[in-house]
Amino acid sequence: MQQIRPLLPQAQASKLTSFKHFMAFGEALLDKFIVWMGKIRREDVTFATPELFAQLESHQQGGLIVISHLGNSEVCNALAHQVDGIRLTVLVHTHHAAKFNSILRKINSSATIELLQVNDMSPVTAMMLAERVNNGEYVVIAGDRTPVSNGGRVTSVDFLGRQADLPQGAFILASLLRCPVYLLFCLKQNGHYFLYLELFSEQLKFSRKQRDRELEAVVRQYAMRLEHYCFKAPLQWFNFYPFWNNGHNG
Repeated sequence: MQQIRPLLPQAQASKLTSFKHFMAFGEALLDKFIVWMGKIRREDVTFATPELFAQLESHQQGGLIVISHLGNSEVCNALAHQVDGIRLTVLVHTHHAAKFNSILRKINSSATIELLQVNDMSPVTAMMLAERVNNGEYVVIAGDRTPVSNGGRVTSVDFLGRQADLPQGAFILASLLRCPVYLLFCLKQNGHYFLYLELFSEQLKFSRKQRDRELEAVVRQYAMRLEHYCFKAPLQWFNFYPFWNNGHNG
């Protein structure tokens, strides 16, 4: 919270408090339960870029969707149950993925979303995901989740006026899958959810000689887009993982 406040107009910054931040987080948690109960329907959400969402539904090839800890991505995931023909594989860092999948199947036997626990991206996993994308499915991964292991690859970026480490994993995976890459944000504004989808890249390709430099440039480009949406809803930045280089959280 203290990161973004100095970057905002005084009138807006004065309204940002830690109490409001925690209240927004609590509201987001409640909304997660509500949406999985089917109480938030597709018509209750505004699709800020409807032409791109229509494109997702009509494309034969799948792609990679990069989400973040800004806003409420659970709304996006749950809405997949209400969109014909859309199948999602959500990559998570939790050992409860199998249990959650079981619950989803009890709620809806034709569930179109699967949580896949991934700590390290093995060649077998990458091949499986590539097959799903080629079959028209979408892989969902967080672009701002710091690696589980300290050995994970990150790029230091200028984010909200300070240096922060963003993982390279989502964009390395995108280059392996050779598919379109989308950014997806779900923000609650004036009590209503807005979904923002944008095409980040038709296909990420990195040259052998300049791979590291090109990869870092892509991560910095992502940081700029993430920052853009943070300004739209500063109270909905819920990345509480070690993020800033000095260990100070958002």
